[in-house]
Amino acid sequence: MRFLCLPGAYGSAKNFGVQLGPFSKHMEDRGLATFAFSQGEHEVEPPLGWENYFGSRPLYRFIDSSEGDAFAAIRRVRHIPRGLSPEDTLRLFSKNDEPLGFRWQTFREALDRLFKTIDEDPEIDGLIGYSEGAMMAASICAEENRRWEEKGVPRRIKFAIFFAGSPPLVSEGDGFVAKLADEHGISINIPTFHVFGSNDPLVYSSVALYNSCNQDTAQLYDHGLGHLVPRDADNVEQLGDTLSDVITKINKTGESEGRSNGKRVSRSGSGAETPVSVFTADEYNTSSSAGSAASSAGSTAESDLDSRSSHGVEVDGIAKIQVK
Repeated sequence: MRFLCLPGAYGSAKNFGVQLGPFSKHMEDRGLATFAFSQGEHEVEPPLGWENYFGSRPLYRFIDSSEGDAFAAIRRVRHIPRGLSPEDTLRLFSKNDEPLGFRWQTFREALDRLFKTIDEDPEIDGLIGYSEGAMMAASICAEENRRWEEKGVPRRIKFAIFFAGSPPLVSEGDGFVAKLADEHGISINIPTFHVFGSNDPLVYSSVALYNSCNQDTAQLYDHGLGHLVPRDADNVEQLGDTLSDVITKINKTGESEGRSNGKRVSRSGSGAETPVSVFTADEYNTSSSAGSAASSAGSTAESDLDSRSSHGVEVDGIAKIQVK
């Protein structure tokens, strides 16, 4: 499987290659996947006080934000009252019908560029996104699903992995709407894998994304940390073990679909054995347990958004980076 990898806000293809390095190297060494990296086109400077946090410049965002502050959501989420659903929590972020101040035209342009990147590489059949990149990846999946259901356009993406993600945005009228499950139902109907940390202040967003996906083919993995891509050996190995089964079964399903002469074939669940750190959504869809479950790593480390851990530490043997 070949993944197109999309970094978070204030990231870059180069820095995300380093950030994802232990995971991508592990997957490549096991012959499970290859990786291509993309990035946004809006060059940005980090907020004051975060100059050394995101790795080497230049840094980018997929979306030009009128709010101009990637951490406004984090400050707001700390003041949201308990007892709300993940979807209700996200609705409190909206301002003037544009979540987090997004400029819809730049979002539309970013989505078009990513579809073009996928079209230009016929081997890409998976997506990996982190934070803002996960939202872009989810939006690609939702748009493909819409085209499939409404027009019968075959989907390119077979599988998506979301690190600290958020629900997809889908075109509606002159702008876009967040496809929250309690309003719109399922908007992503391919197998998905949701990696998040119970100490992430934006954990509600990851669960809301999970809720918008087909529950028969979606899995949750809690690494117990914050808003980050896990790089420690235990989590990387456990992710590799789980995804080995998932990817193998998806590839077999793809072969069956290829023999169906383009006819629609229903997708079954991944059937992967569930490791101890994969959880059901019920554990996170209520405020009493959101943010309280521990992963098998047993870590209680602060979110990297608080501890300022670097995304830019060099790692030997990272996947070859391709900037589209």
